[in-house]
Amino acid sequence: MFGRSKKTGNYAYTVAKVKAKKASLLGDDAYAKMLMMSLPEISRFIGESGYQKEMAELAGRTEGIDLIEHATYRNMAEVFSSILQSTQGELRDMVSAYLTKWDIWNLKVILRGKTYGVDIESMKEDLVPAGRLDASALDKLLSLENDKEIIAEFERIKHVEIPPEVVNAYKAAGHLRNIEDYLDKLYYKRLLISIVPSSRPKRLFQEFIRREIDTINLETILILKMEGIRGEEVMEFFIDGGKQIDKKLATQLANAESISAAANDLAQLDFYEDIKEALDAETKSLKDLVAGMKKYHIRQAKKFSHLYPLSVIPILDFMIHKNIEVDNIRIIARGIESGIDREMIKGLLVI
Repeated sequence: MFGRSKKTGNYAYTVAKVKAKKASLLGDDAYAKMLMMSLPEISRFIGESGYQKEMAELAGRTEGIDLIEHATYRNMAEVFSSILQSTQGELRDMVSAYLTKWDIWNLKVILRGKTYGVDIESMKEDLVPAGRLDASALDKLLSLENDKEIIAEFERIKHVEIPPEVVNAYKAAGHLRNIEDYLDKLYYKRLLISIVPSSRPKRLFQEFIRREIDTINLETILILKMEGIRGEEVMEFFIDGGKQIDKKLATQLANAESISAAANDLAQLDFYEDIKEALDAETKSLKDLVAGMKKYHIRQAKKFSHLYPLSVIPILDFMIHKNIEVDNIRIIARGIESGIDREMIKGLLVI
């Protein structure tokens, strides 16, 4: 799934390229302006703010919210693919391994779409061909009739095997949680195995991924607890390899009577201060808790990218910010189309 190279990589060249791209990302003032716009005005605005090519290419085929969503994801995929193509050696290995997450994202989108009868064009709006599955591979998956064929083709392309018991559990439950959980675990397991911390860039990359696993595990625990799920059921979705949240701590959090009851255990985490306010609130908001963890992850990426400018971290830092930009644009567009209060939309943004 992930390869290894003996060459160190062209860090200086790629980081310089990414730094130039990061300078063109939208700032907080741009989001403030977009919140005051209509949907056509947002389309015009992003068409003048780095999404020109995609907006122009798709304008004749779609419009409104569909145009914005399709263009932003296509732009992100092309930007990420361009960065990957510019890398060499171990740097290419690390960036490629990290981008494999989009292959899993795309499979989830297609399986979910097929399950709920979503048309192919609508599914395409949410695909991000930035990993190892290119547009032609994704078109092949989209053309298949049922989940059995889709899973078999994905296994063939990616050289992975989803155990029959996982597929059977998915069919019995009627939702994708079991397959999604298996693929997420497989991704992080193989990603960590692929990182041999033999150099500072690789050690940084490993640490970054382990911190990312911590935030994913805590988000999963909090979501399930809010759904009234505790104990072993929660632990079934635990991903190994985190930096601070091991199985012992995860079990304590999973068994806690409530999120408030888990506060003492959470206090030992590096990102506790980022979620403390949301935890202390009288009405616990999952949105605020997740936003706090995202902000921590963003801050860590920014911090490490400044400390180690010639490493893989500045590249990942840009990718995270680009992903957030696209998410923010889509949140604003969807919110305005649905007539949601501007202040409520603003509260959903990560800025």
